[in-house]
Amino acid sequence: MGKRREKGRKTVFRLVLSARPISKCSRFAPHSARDDNSGMKLLRLIALFLLATSTEMPSIRALEKQPASAYRARRVALAARLHGGVAVLFAAEEPLLDLTPYRQDEDFYYLTGWTEPGAALLVVSDAPQATTPRTYREILFLPTRDLHMEKYTGAKLDAASPEVAQATGVDAVQQMTELPAVLNGLIDKDRRLAYNIWTQATASQARALVDFTAATLAMSAADAHDVTGLTAVLRVVKDAGEIELIKKASAASIAGQRVMMHAVKPGETERAIAGKMTASWMENGCERASYAAIVGSGINSTTLHYAGNSRTVENGDVVVVDSACEYSMYAADITRTVPANGHFTPRQREIYNIVLGAQRAAVDAFVAGKSSINDRDRNDPNSLDTAAYNYLNTHGKDLHGQPLGLYWLHGLGHMVGIDVHDPVEHYPAVLKPGMVFTIEPGIYIPEEKLGVRIECTFLVGADGKLIDLDNDLPHTADEVEAAMRSK
Repeated sequence: MGKRREKGRKTVFRLVLSARPISKCSRFAPHSARDDNSGMKLLRLIALFLLATSTEMPSIRALEKQPASAYRARRVALAARLHGGVAVLFAAEEPLLDLTPYRQDEDFYYLTGWTEPGAALLVVSDAPQATTPRTYREILFLPTRDLHMEKYTGAKLDAASPEVAQATGVDAVQQMTELPAVLNGLIDKDRRLAYNIWTQATASQARALVDFTAATLAMSAADAHDVTGLTAVLRVVKDAGEIELIKKASAASIAGQRVMMHAVKPGETERAIAGKMTASWMENGCERASYAAIVGSGINSTTLHYAGNSRTVENGDVVVVDSACEYSMYAADITRTVPANGHFTPRQREIYNIVLGAQRAAVDAFVAGKSSINDRDRNDPNSLDTAAYNYLNTHGKDLHGQPLGLYWLHGLGHMVGIDVHDPVEHYPAVLKPGMVFTIEPGIYIPEEKLGVRIECTFLVGADGKLIDLDNDLPHTADEVEAAMRSK
């Protein structure tokens, strides 16, 4: 699911371009050293020839992508917000270490679906009133290929590759070396454009490009605006294709949570539980975790973002498991709290039911276009935080007879999409159809070594009703205990 296996001669590439010769692998004992050496030389020559001359497209679409028209529509929508300006976005840089696999910049992926490093996207908006009128343009700039590095990293595309425009889905593709000249030419025709450039505020390439452009035009400076404020507005409402990918991420994450419910038991380590969930995600076609897994047992259940996963689960613990995965760049986010021995104590069950009641209170209070999340003051009658907090604070007490609202330490939820904490223009955020967000109340009482969090991801449907994307996963205490008993 999601991942497509490499076939044909591209598989040969992966083998013969390995940094370690096949003859040195214990699994491939050669019949003859001479035959092996000559054969390897021939295979390497063939591979290098194919790498340099092949017209076959490399496997760049390992992720399940949406149609090219979906990404183009997003670029057009971005252009409409540029006020006659120009946007330049850069792809994420390639990591230095193999233990940090490449992941594309979220905004760049949202606008292009492109998964290779080193690229840049230029979007020029309509400006009919400009000194030199401009019409919409979009160009993807690709870096010059490094054939030596491609022996290790796999074949890449550049502007000269056959069918590159079809592969990228962008109107025009040029070499990265042309980007400064193209931007320079646009501003040279209309100097006011130098103060209407939109790009990523934290990208070193963006700052370098803006400064270089100003220098080449003998300007003291150019003015760059942060494009992420514009993309945040576009990304907050998901289209049908995005929703399907989030649903697939949720389904795989649910499968991992069920694996967890079978794995948790006294004597098991938190890290081993996290590992079993990771294996399940990969088996279900996901490429990575959405975030560092939180498997907090005992006192660790009361640490909100505990990620050490170094403790051994003990009898009588509760275990908070906040862990989910990405499917084709789109995230899920799920938390469940389970009893280590398969049975909640009366006190654990009491706190669990209060947290679940708070989540249900928020769901019951929801009204599309009116309700909001992350009202930190918890005093807005339209805020789902308020509904959840009022329930928590009026049900149950701590060991000293105090209300439990004191032990809820975070906001009710956040947006979910390409990022597990997807952007939104601002919080509190009013919830509208097409938005995907979490509802995750929690109670954390260190004195009792007792933390409970229940988190589900919800979609606001086209009809304004909430859809629980984690509906197939146990919610109640009885359902959790039953799932832990099942095989």
